[in-house]
Amino acid sequence: MVSYAGTHFEGFQKQPRGRTVQGELESAIEKVTGQPTEVHGSGRTDSGVHAHGQVFSFYSDASIPPERWPAVLHRWLPQDIVVLKSAEAPSAFHPRYAAIGKTYRYSIWNSRVSHLFSRAFVYHHPVQLDVSRMNDALSHLIGRHDFTSFCSVRTASTKSRIRTLRQAEVVEEPVPYPPSTGRLLHLYVSGSGFLYNMVRIIAGTLIQVGEGKRNPEQMRSILADRNRQAAGPTARAEGLTLLSVDYGELDPFK
Repeated sequence: MVSYAGTHFEGFQKQPRGRTVQGELESAIEKVTGQPTEVHGSGRTDSGVHAHGQVFSFYSDASIPPERWPAVLHRWLPQDIVVLKSAEAPSAFHPRYAAIGKTYRYSIWNSRVSHLFSRAFVYHHPVQLDVSRMNDALSHLIGRHDFTSFCSVRTASTKSRIRTLRQAEVVEEPVPYPPSTGRLLHLYVSGSGFLYNMVRIIAGTLIQVGEGKRNPEQMRSILADRNRQAAGPTARAEGLTLLSVDYGELDPFK
């Protein structure tokens, strides 16, 4: 399991050009074992997106106890990647295909002025947002739906757009500085899986609801339209964090 600050990465998956989390992990493992190693992730986080609990796997015949890999890799990894824990998994385990759910958080600093020390991890929105309206809107997304309106047009046409959203809520987190400075809002979403840019488009649409530009009930018609143009903008990447991946009984860390 790995955490990373996505600010200076071109996403998790290796690209022809640019720095990626997968590339850094594979490079560190090769320095330890002396062998090229392919890393498999639970999914692809986009450029600028963070992770607290991304899961990846790889095969190695190195004589290193499974639980020792975080300490061994620490020396070779950059400061914006930390391997939290490791365990031996069954040979058939694949972090992407074995996953039965994921939880994301989208963070918003709701204030007239930006937050100096958190600006890399929250989206700054200066207009006051109504959390109650945002949660009313989210209630229409809970359940199994076709989320075509909430995914990028770059999503493969052959890919099913049906997903199950199990939980979705916007909460205000207490802050350790004068409340008049601003509010820290977190959108938490858990589901069976997420389409390309799905959470960021939900967040962008919710922000419009919170501003009063849309009614919460419009979420129903947006879903029914199955048209990307019906939803709001794609919220900026820096506010999004992959919190955890659910494997149920197949969780290698249990």
